Amino acid sequence: MSGMQARLRLRTTHKTAPLDQDTFRSLLLGTAIGGLVLVALFSLAVGPTGISIDSLPRALSAMVWGSTDIDALRDRLVLLELRLPRTLIGAFVGAALAVSGAMMQGMFRNPLADPGLVGVSAGAALAAVATIGLSDGAMAWWHALLGIYAVPVAAFIGGIVTTALLVGVANRAGEVATATLLLAGIAFGALAGAASGLIAYASNDQQLRDLTLWTMGSLSGSSWEKVMAVAPFAVVLLLFLPLLVRSLNGLLLGEAEAFHLGVDVSRAKYLIVALTAAGVGSSVAVAGVIGFVGIVVPHFVRLLCGPDHRIVLPASALIGALILLSADVLARMLVAPAELPIGILMALIGAPVFLHLVLQRGVSG
Repeated sequence: MSGMQARLRLRTTHKTAPLDQDTFRSLLLGTAIGGLVLVALFSLAVGPTGISIDSLPRALSAMVWGSTDIDALRDRLVLLELRLPRTLIGAFVGAALAVSGAMMQGMFRNPLADPGLVGVSAGAALAAVATIGLSDGAMAWWHALLGIYAVPVAAFIGGIVTTALLVGVANRAGEVATATLLLAGIAFGALAGAASGLIAYASNDQQLRDLTLWTMGSLSGSSWEKVMAVAPFAVVLLLFLPLLVRSLNGLLLGEAEAFHLGVDVSRAKYLIVALTAAGVGSSVAVAGVIGFVGIVVPHFVRLLCGPDHRIVLPASALIGALILLSADVLARMLVAPAELPIGILMALIGAPVFLHLVLQRGVSG
């Protein structure tokens, strides 16, 4: 019997203890950071010119020392002026859409909530469609004033104005009525879609092509000017997200419970909607309409780690950036030297993944 007990004790000693929740969350964040770095480096290395990441030292040398070597100048142009801004914008857009989705799902206490519910995407898209479709008429002055920035600036303004209008509609005695905000956002989304369809119907062939390509979403045309345009919104999101963790965790219990826990529910809702408008509006402005990131990523994170926003928000940001950059790399590789619109690719990837999550785990978590 003593030999049997010794063998049982030996087997028990060699059993691997399961990961506790904090260790698993740390592992998830570390894996997401490592994956994001690798995909960002791969994004710098992929392109139709044949220039790889090995040319980065020569490009940096050309930038620092002002080299006049033709090859060095070419490497600098491709790596530092074209691919690096595209990589940074892709990371921001993915993170902003995913975090906005996490905030919306927390506020509505529904894992199917999407940033488009508050009308930001619809308002931004309508403003961009009007700018493109009316470029020869009512919006000609806007194009003359802003040039290549006419569409992204209009999209951002459209998202902000739409959100402000919806908040005004949902305001009841100084508080934002969540149900009213949701219904108003859905209604405005339908109206914006109809208005966009009318403008597209009246557009000429070139305008219609531009409209179609923009609504599909793309990171092509990224530049340092666009990076600087979205940088302030990235900083705002980084600064305010930690302040929302306690409020979002309280709202998961219900608005009355959150109030009794000391959460200023009305202030939290205003801040969530404002940050969503800033994040999604700026993303749509620089990349067009890209779907499913705001639904799939935070829902996936909650299935893995639970609803605690101390992990949901940072994990959503990292995984959202990772997924969008990965999709952009695929979009450039699949039909090289051309590229697929990233919005189409995200829909092809996101829709089946989300359907699988719903069927396997349900939407209650």
